[in-house]
Amino acid sequence: GEHKDQQYNSVTTPIYPTSTFYWNSLESHSGYDYTRSSNPGRKALEESLAALEGGAGCVATSTGMSAVHCAMALFSPGDHIIAPSDLYGGTFRLFERFLKERGLSFTFVDMTQLPAVASAFTPQTRAVWIETPSNPLLKVVDIAAVAALAREHKAVSLCDNTFLSPYLQRPLDFGVDMVLHSTTKYISGHSDVVGGAVVTRNPELGLAMHEWVKNTGAAPSPFDCWLALRGLKTLALRMERHSSNALKVAQWLESHHDVTAVNYPGLASHPDHAVARSQMSDFSGMLSFQIGDTALAKAVAMNTRIFMLAESLGGVESLIGYPTLMSHGCMSEEERVERGVHPNLLRLSVGIEDA
Repeated sequence: GEHKDQQYNSVTTPIYPTSTFYWNSLESHSGYDYTRSSNPGRKALEESLAALEGGAGCVATSTGMSAVHCAMALFSPGDHIIAPSDLYGGTFRLFERFLKERGLSFTFVDMTQLPAVASAFTPQTRAVWIETPSNPLLKVVDIAAVAALAREHKAVSLCDNTFLSPYLQRPLDFGVDMVLHSTTKYISGHSDVVGGAVVTRNPELGLAMHEWVKNTGAAPSPFDCWLALRGLKTLALRMERHSSNALKVAQWLESHHDVTAVNYPGLASHPDHAVARSQMSDFSGMLSFQIGDTALAKAVAMNTRIFMLAESLGGVESLIGYPTLMSHGCMSEEERVERGVHPNLLRLSVGIEDA
């Protein structure tokens, strides 16, 4: 998807900032007619992401949440979806507060416990939503095992791969049907664009995703696609640095007397470390940790010098987040505590600065 300029041999994919393309005749055009439907730069990004994930098709979207919504458009009122209990707050909000009102039903389970996943299936189950590592507790789901359960029940399996990127994990290789990204995060990598993507195992699902984006207008702009493509050029280098830095930070935190728990799959002490090693080539830059009490957690969040207090993740700069009021602020206190998102929990997106 990188080399799209056969006319002038530009080494970067050109930006086509046009809303429409003129037709050669009433019967033919260049392959593009309107940017809501497709655009050469967007097509380049989609081809590149599909290749990186090993998929047959990909559709780019305007945001990560529009990618989630795009994937959920496959399902109809009455359908049942199994999802992880500790998934990203924005996804939870879409499922529980929006799609539930439109006739879908959801069961939230701890997906690290395969018996719990198996027992959640009903005759109406049409999909299993996987998020691994989870946000913000960094639990690791056995992708192959959960995807196999979904196939056994003739359900679609979907995996949010945002925390790792295709450089560190390729869920399609483990039997998943669809992979989702917030390209805002590691794929773009510079905190300067929002976007999403859905990569599919088979072309038919890919066409269905393209139709949804075309008909709802959830397409990204040409410039946003160019920024995401630019980010992909340094993805490998950045992910290696994010991972090495995060491991050092996690090890330091684990030895700190005020820290009561560190959630990072790269630590041998992590309960899912063996599963993580089996399906991840490295452990990325995301971690979370708990400290003594709520007041201390808030003080740490407000007084870091290198880490900036901010939403989002995956950029070259280091960010610290307070999930209770940020990524999971849409949940009630009861919902958060039930899922292990306590008020003394902090989340780090470790950047590429000097460790």
